Amino acid sequence: MKEIGLNAIITKYNVAAPRYTSYPTVPFWENSSFNSGDWSVQVHENYTLSKERGISIYIHLPYCESLCTYCGCNTRITKNHQVEDPYIQSVLKEWEMYKVILGSEAVNISEIHLGGGTPTFFQPESLALLINGILAGNKKASDAVFSFEAHPANTSEQHLRTLYDLGFKRLSLGIQDFDERVQFVINRHQPVEDVSRVMDQARAIGYESINFDLIYGLPLQSPLSVEMTVQQSLLMSPDRISFYSYAHVPWIKPGQRRFTEQDLPVGEDKLNLYKIGKRMIEEVGYKDVGMDHFSKTTDKLFIASREKKLHRNFMGYADRYTPLMIGLGVSSISDVWTAFAQNVKTVEEYHTFISEGRLPVVKGHLLNEEDVVIRQYILDMMCRSKVNLIVGFQLNTAIIARLQALIVDGLVEIDQYTVTATEIGKSFLRNICMAFDERLQRSKERENLFSQAI
Repeated sequence: MKEIGLNAIITKYNVAAPRYTSYPTVPFWENSSFNSGDWSVQVHENYTLSKERGISIYIHLPYCESLCTYCGCNTRITKNHQVEDPYIQSVLKEWEMYKVILGSEAVNISEIHLGGGTPTFFQPESLALLINGILAGNKKASDAVFSFEAHPANTSEQHLRTLYDLGFKRLSLGIQDFDERVQFVINRHQPVEDVSRVMDQARAIGYESINFDLIYGLPLQSPLSVEMTVQQSLLMSPDRISFYSYAHVPWIKPGQRRFTEQDLPVGEDKLNLYKIGKRMIEEVGYKDVGMDHFSKTTDKLFIASREKKLHRNFMGYADRYTPLMIGLGVSSISDVWTAFAQNVKTVEEYHTFISEGRLPVVKGHLLNEEDVVIRQYILDMMCRSKVNLIVGFQLNTAIIARLQALIVDGLVEIDQYTVTATEIGKSFLRNICMAFDERLQRSKERENLFSQAI
């Protein structure tokens, strides 16, 4: 493809687009037909049919000591660590409610992931209390995977040892960028020395997979700063690298108003940052796994991709699929494939629901037959860059028609009922998935819902 053609494509497809960790995406959930009673039935029925495959548990730990202004997560900023125990007690009470729904048998746990916020805001003793409470009376799958997100600046060796002893073998380090100017404007002080210390300690303890989160498109980033950040990261040789596009959504996250749109690389400049990082990462042997994810060939994420087992959900890419994912804690999202549910978004509401003995679920969506088919289409494109359309599905004709412009632009190829992303198309997976997204197509509202695709 000629460079002038690529530049035009970048301009054309730099539109607001979902990240597709679910279908339907959260703004298009039909909450009016959803209630916690229906959700409980969905959870029980799903687990009854698939309990041998185990469940995944996501626990949202929202507290941070300072606000990173790039962040789009649900957070609560405080330096008061007295909040730890009340929050953990509420999470464990929520889990007890789910155990009643699941039944009297020991629950088979396949995955636990701690996200935030900053999970390492919590003291090691508090995290031990939490995980021991989740595991009590239950059983870990033989191939269980426990992982957590960590801020290197406040992750101690005791954090690492405590969680390792509880079964955690994977961690993800939030790095974002090593350039001091960028760190200042996004309010995240992250020296290389902190990351190197945590890496050395984690490897000495026995962690099997370490991921680095890097972001391109941050304010004041330049090709030189991205090159420096990626080079410093590669020297530490993580097992995985997530190289995300910065999501600028100041109408949702006012903290992003600390800088202006004029500070951001956009369009061709932003894509160029991704191309620089991607080239450097792949040159040393990492493989492209899904959208914006890279891994060593020895990592289970790459193996799952090669074996066509890669999965994507609200926790991101995973090397396995569990039919039931339960989200615990404020704003957490749960998934039973045919339904989604989300918890209340403030800590105060969350504690109130729990103290009243109610599941803190307040919104959700029950998927219809059309949703289930499209969800599979989008999952296949995001995980395998290929979709085999189901013969006879009523929306195939409309989907193929919407894909015609992407075919002309060289982003996808169609062979009868198989849709495949091209090499350049893999950088535009969000745009390709929009052609399958029937609920988005029926809606005229896209702006101020999603971040830009590029």
